[in-house]
Amino acid sequence: MEIWSFVQVKLQQSIRVMVLFVVHDEGSSPGRQGFSMAVAADDTMVGSIGGGIMEFKLVERARKMLSSGDQQILLMEQHHDKESTEHQSGMICSGSQVNVFVTFTKADLLRIDQILEGNPICMELSAGGMTLREPTAKDTRYQFQYHTDSDWLYTEQLNKRPVLHIVGGGHVSLALSELMCFLGFYSKVYDDRPELNTILQNFFANEKIMVPDYQQLVGRMNLQREDYVVVMTIGYRTDKIVLQQLLREDIYYLGMMGSKKKRELLFGELKEEGFSEQELAKVYTPIGIEINSITAPEIAVSIAAEIIEEKNKK
Repeated sequence: MEIWSFVQVKLQQSIRVMVLFVVHDEGSSPGRQGFSMAVAADDTMVGSIGGGIMEFKLVERARKMLSSGDQQILLMEQHHDKESTEHQSGMICSGSQVNVFVTFTKADLLRIDQILEGNPICMELSAGGMTLREPTAKDTRYQFQYHTDSDWLYTEQLNKRPVLHIVGGGHVSLALSELMCFLGFYSKVYDDRPELNTILQNFFANEKIMVPDYQQLVGRMNLQREDYVVVMTIGYRTDKIVLQQLLREDIYYLGMMGSKKKRELLFGELKEEGFSEQELAKVYTPIGIEINSITAPEIAVSIAAEIIEEKNKK
């Protein structure tokens, strides 16, 4: 929302702004679908579409268009390869990206305000400009359909943050909440200890939910299919209670903190209770990318790295 907040402020000051969107990418492109940046007529800017010489050239192009009053919707392909016969970006990292230039004026303020209300909304860009609509079940986070330079459609869901449920409010939970806040996740922390110091110190989680008993956890989570869940309660017994409820839930990512020995013992008991190998195999445990982490912040980094890896596969 940093981009849209910037646009709002500039338009309130009657300063025109051009927003550059990356609507498609292939290969090792530095700019990825969903990246954007805003360039104002007063030469201030925010965001990035990939950096380097490409971004420098496209920002200069945006400045010239703003200076001349050119408000056309511009679709521009960039190839990051010196062997390419056209649309060279000046970079050599390979891959390509498609950028769209859209100018906003004070007349667009109502739509910008609507975006910044914070409700999920779907933005559509085309050669005719930008429109906003209610999201539907068929919408994905990003979608680009191209036929010709004058017949294309880019759709992006705005205000839709990935949701992370952290079951357990200890030191690693606090560190993970801070890191995932920085990474743009909406975090919910669950615990049965309302006076726990790391719960009281956690100003990074979007929600802190106290449960009287972990047996009642799932009923309070409002899980969605695309959600991420990390289990890190106070011990083995409560981890097991939580897993018993979550193993048959349809969620994108389920991870549990603990050692290989803990996994073997816990999974052995769960198998005896009727859980299948397939159900147990979806649990990421020991959780996190192996980086020899020791401290709570280091463990949080390893967990965040694993979640990012899975998110970007999605």
